[in-house]
Amino acid sequence: MVGIIIASHGDFANGVLQSGEMIFGKQENVKAVTLMPSEGPDNVKAKMKEAVASFDNQDEVLFLVDLWGGTPFNQANSLFEEHKDKWAIVSGMNLPMLIEAFAARATMNKAQDIAAHILGAAKEGVKVRPEALQPAAPSKPAGKPLTAGAPGKFEYVLARIDSRLLHGQVATSWTKTTRPTRIIVVSDAVAKDELRKKLIQQAAPPGVKAHVVPIRKMIELAKDDQHFGGQRALLLFENPQDVLRAVEGGVPLKTINVGSMAHSPGKVQPNKVLAFSQNDIDAFKKMKELGLKFDVRKVPGDAKGDMDEILKRAQEELNKQK
Repeated sequence: MVGIIIASHGDFANGVLQSGEMIFGKQENVKAVTLMPSEGPDNVKAKMKEAVASFDNQDEVLFLVDLWGGTPFNQANSLFEEHKDKWAIVSGMNLPMLIEAFAARATMNKAQDIAAHILGAAKEGVKVRPEALQPAAPSKPAGKPLTAGAPGKFEYVLARIDSRLLHGQVATSWTKTTRPTRIIVVSDAVAKDELRKKLIQQAAPPGVKAHVVPIRKMIELAKDDQHFGGQRALLLFENPQDVLRAVEGGVPLKTINVGSMAHSPGKVQPNKVLAFSQNDIDAFKKMKELGLKFDVRKVPGDAKGDMDEILKRAQEELNKQK
């Protein structure tokens, strides 16, 4: 695996690494190197050497630094000279760049390939509101995407229960892993809320369309075999009851990713991210009877949880409340 060194003036490197792992999961062969006010170039260089020595593969190393020409860059560059056939340095580090680098390591084993790949994500991550301030994108030739209107049905790359719906972990780690062409929030409540709909559409990652539809509409779309050939759909649900209604209506899901269920009065919380009412438990049991499997993970890199055991603990805690 390509090793990554994140280097910065001050604690920025530690902070962006923490943020990246919150979104994408714990990472191996990644080190943060900081230049603190009381330190000099030699301190940074020593830290970088120590970080490289800790990597499983010291032949392939990618440096992500904050400023071109700054001390972290200069010290990385001094080490780079002896390895410039394989190592790479990218400056202007931001969170989209780091997350893209994490994702790219799953399929790329050369530091220079990853360096070239992450530049687009870094640039696309810089946006502004009001949108009128954003520079105009180069015009593209007119025409419809190849998959638009093609005969066939959706391919469902992920169906996820997440009370936060479209947020950082979904817009980055899950989309990088599953590569959807459309993100569809399936919710009667959100479909009636124009503000939430707009915010979800704005949160879609570059190149992916985001939609909000009521459950009835999703059932109709799932049965349409004339317009969605080649379309890879990532479905987001707020709760298990909505998933159950969709599946019973004919949306052909086989596995449900259970990511986050917020706590509210009357619910029990058998782990850090999942809270259940009796209605929630009953909905999961019904889905299991229908043959659905459960993939309990916040991000792709997490170990899968045992849904049967989680539901058992939740039921026991609810029974104690009676």
